[in-house]
Amino acid sequence: MTSTPLGDALSRLNTPTLLLDRARMRGNLQRMANHIRNLDCVLRPHVKTHKSKDVLAEVAAAGNVIGITVSTLHEAEYFFENGQKDILYAVSITPNKVEIAATLIKRGCALTVVADNIAMAELVAARAWELGVVLPILIELDVDGHRSGVDPQGEDLLPLARAIAAADGALLKGVMTHAGESYACPTLEDIKAHANLERDRTVMAADRIRADGVECPVVSIGSTPTAVMAENLDGITEIRPGVYTFFDLFQAGLGVAKVDDIALSVLTTVIGHQPAKGWVIVDAGWMAMSRDRGTEKQAVDQGYGLVCDLDGAPLGDVIVGAANQEHGVLMARDGAPALDIKAFPVGAMLRILPNHACATAGQYDIYNVIDGEQLTGEWERTNRW
Repeated sequence: MTSTPLGDALSRLNTPTLLLDRARMRGNLQRMANHIRNLDCVLRPHVKTHKSKDVLAEVAAAGNVIGITVSTLHEAEYFFENGQKDILYAVSITPNKVEIAATLIKRGCALTVVADNIAMAELVAARAWELGVVLPILIELDVDGHRSGVDPQGEDLLPLARAIAAADGALLKGVMTHAGESYACPTLEDIKAHANLERDRTVMAADRIRADGVECPVVSIGSTPTAVMAENLDGITEIRPGVYTFFDLFQAGLGVAKVDDIALSVLTTVIGHQPAKGWVIVDAGWMAMSRDRGTEKQAVDQGYGLVCDLDGAPLGDVIVGAANQEHGVLMARDGAPALDIKAFPVGAMLRILPNHACATAGQYDIYNVIDGEQLTGEWERTNRW
């Protein structure tokens, strides 16, 4: 395998380790910022993919951002400590977490939480009132049967809105959803249709609440596929994509990104061969790549990741076809010619593109940042709950 200035720099790193291509990431960020701006809407990007103040600085530099979305209260604390004040915690809050939320609010964080049922809304509102704060709450909607949320067309929506609006420790701010079933759409046209469904059902829920005499200023939607394919965001006040920052093989399989857009990879080293089986063994197993096999049901199964050379160029149909905790097995994708094991000598280093950027990044504490042909340093990421 040929040596390049970047390859020489990467060869000095321990493996497995996480690489971040800054130029690819910046391209992803700018395209999304411009796209949502052109639709007269704004971004509240989800930071659970990157969990890094340094990456968030790049997100902010791309523009059209009004705040952030987090998936844990630790993320809220971390990003608040690093200057972010407008934060949506987008997982239904529970009473045992209200004290952390109250502390953030008392320190000046404009923290908003979500709820999707009266029982939990009343519990967290009562706890907030005990702690001397009012919790701003968005009602979580289930627009597509993907996971939690109240039916935007159902009979539970309006009683929930009234209960939150009437509670001493709560303030109804609006509605939100995540169109998770967009990840199951087989074509781009289906994703476009799903983006319309996400928008229409969320706006409808907000209109129902307003018609019932309750204020509903925020109408928030999410999902990277529907954000990429959105053509009209009338009635939406903010949109919350997350994985678009890095993209991954699953998003490329959906068609909303190209493999060349994927900004994350895992650096690995060849540690052995199994010639009789046509296998090459590397030191990046599922602890390095994650166990996410999301591409398995797509048209192209990428195994545990797509193998690239040190410059990030895919090596044809070579994938991590099997994995143990610390061992990855490189093999040819089904139907492709068998590997030429001699092309992967022991000690050679490779890069692997991930199926799911969030899950793979979650295995690491730092990003090794690539800028052009240079390895420019390390950026921290936070991983706690």
